[in-house]
Amino acid sequence: MIQPPNTTSGHAPSPVSDLSKFECLGCGTCCRQDGYVRLKPDEADKIAAFLDMDVYEFIEAYTILTQDRQALSLIDKKDGECIFLDNGGCRIHPAKPGQCLGFPHQWKFKAFEAVCAWAIRTRKNHSPNISSPSSSSK
Repeated sequence: MIQPPNTTSGHAPSPVSDLSKFECLGCGTCCRQDGYVRLKPDEADKIAAFLDMDVYEFIEAYTILTQDRQALSLIDKKDGECIFLDNGGCRIHPAKPGQCLGFPHQWKFKAFEAVCAWAIRTRKNHSPNISSPSSSSK
């Protein structure tokens, strides 16, 4: 059973907790998080076709076997970013994996509210005293 937010403390629920209004702003923060981007069985074929590559070449060049040996995962760049993230955003956006499409409804990282551009904008719009974090390039 889902419990209603605790409002007895006098604090309203965070506006960021309402993900029904989520709109990706393309900041790429979710693409810089540690962890697997696990591919579903048909996704390697889909991404390879989008890149105009043979699926076996794609698998060799861009994936690793997950630790549980149950799936393939996209590899990361040396700095931890997704291999397909560049200055223009996601290079495979039209064919991106379901895990990416599910953000933040199906998963989100611990620092989501502090670093996601949508979350920062949403908090700022609801709390005028909150200032934006200083910009830093990664």
